[in-house]
Amino acid sequence: MLQRKDGIMVILSSPSGAGKTTLVNLLSNNNNFFISTSHTTRKPRSNEISGKDYFFVKDDEFKRLIKNDEFLEYAKVFNNYYGTSRTPVIQNLENGKNVLFDIDWQGADQIKNKNLDYKLITFFLLPPSKKILFNRLSNRDMTDRKIVEERMKQFERDVLHWINYDYVVINDNLDECHKKIQNLINAEINNGSKDYDKNFIKEHVDKLTS
Repeated sequence: MLQRKDGIMVILSSPSGAGKTTLVNLLSNNNNFFISTSHTTRKPRSNEISGKDYFFVKDDEFKRLIKNDEFLEYAKVFNNYYGTSRTPVIQNLENGKNVLFDIDWQGADQIKNKNLDYKLITFFLLPPSKKILFNRLSNRDMTDRKIVEERMKQFERDVLHWINYDYVVINDNLDECHKKIQNLINAEINNGSKDYDKNFIKEHVDKLTS
């Protein structure tokens, strides 16, 4: 009798503007990955499609889902709720599909604390510098300078959570960052050697927060 092989969970988190959503989409293109689509109460951006990028819902509907315990994790970020539905995630894992999560550190902590019976690999993405992050945010459908400044302040708080992740990757070059994450995932799955220097990451974080 064949033994069932469950999928794995891979979490990508980052401060706003560090590129996690782009990398999640890249990873899903060449792997047996299902992207977990979150619910959110925020308004869609001009290039976002409901049901694909997010399930956009009203506050009342989100709170109903919380009450019914339908979220694997949820958090309030920038005055909007974000949450991951439990059922599709578990179904895909049991069917052998790997599940990618594009969530913040609060959601990552909640999933880790649930101690689900599936392999979990967590990644935290960082920008190469605060200046580059500011430029990325300024160019990303955010004409309101106050919004950009609010996200830069939040960055100072979010970056401190890097220590709770398995791996931290600097998103300087998108292709290289994607390859680095892919290699680390493969090494984790196959018990291979890992090209990872935690001291280098700590020095980079120190620069970002100095």
